[in-house]
Amino acid sequence: MSAQKIKLANVLQAPIISEKSTNAADQNNQFVFKVQKTASKLQVKQAVELMFNVKVESVRVLNVKGKIKRFGRSIGKRSDWKKAYIKLESGHSIELATA
Repeated sequence: MSAQKIKLANVLQAPIISEKSTNAADQNNQFVFKVQKTASKLQVKQAVELMFNVKVESVRVLNVKGKIKRFGRSIGKRSDWKKAYIKLESGHSIELATA
């Protein structure tokens, strides 16, 4: 395995399974992943195509700001992270339960 493929394999961190992401998958053939903060749209597209053997139509990314939380008297902050919405071409699908 080349160094480029190893780097692409680390771009996707986890699928996001929520009510909103499930509706997006059912209605628009979109899937939601947590990705590295430094990942670009092109890297996310290449990583999904490499990992799942599908064709990606479009990628939308957004930065999620961490929440401010209290821990007793002290105030802390959760880490910021990046989320990617992947739209697949018609006829392609990802089975997250088996992946």
